[in-house]
Amino acid sequence: MTLKASDLTEGKAHTARLVEDLKRTQIVQYAGASGDYNPLHSDEVFTTKVAGYPSVFAHGMLTMGMTGKMLTDYVGDGRLTKYGVRFTNQVWPGDSLEATATLENIEDVDGQKLANFEVVTTNQDGAVVLKGYAQARVD
Repeated sequence: MTLKASDLTEGKAHTARLVEDLKRTQIVQYAGASGDYNPLHSDEVFTTKVAGYPSVFAHGMLTMGMTGKMLTDYVGDGRLTKYGVRFTNQVWPGDSLEATATLENIEDVDGQKLANFEVVTTNQDGAVVLKGYAQARVD
């Protein structure tokens, strides 16, 4: 199903659960898939004893990717035209994440309807871990 402009109103929000109880294994799998082997994401001793963090933590791009999947599930494959984020808090093993895309407006550009969204991902405590924007073509 493709998202239609007529289905949207300013301020309408779409929320989805991204992950329940993020596992260390998922973080390591992402390291392998991305090629980002920074020890902050997989080496507990390095992360706690050398870098001074309480534990390993997820790659920001893992959170961005999960949030991006929520967006494409919502607007449809091949519909995103812009997507950008800022990472505002770390994501730790055991976290559960939820993302919300809220429609800011729909604009008509060269005969195409483009929906602009504010995107926010939060953890189980309500702390914002990612904040950004997305734009998608809608019918």
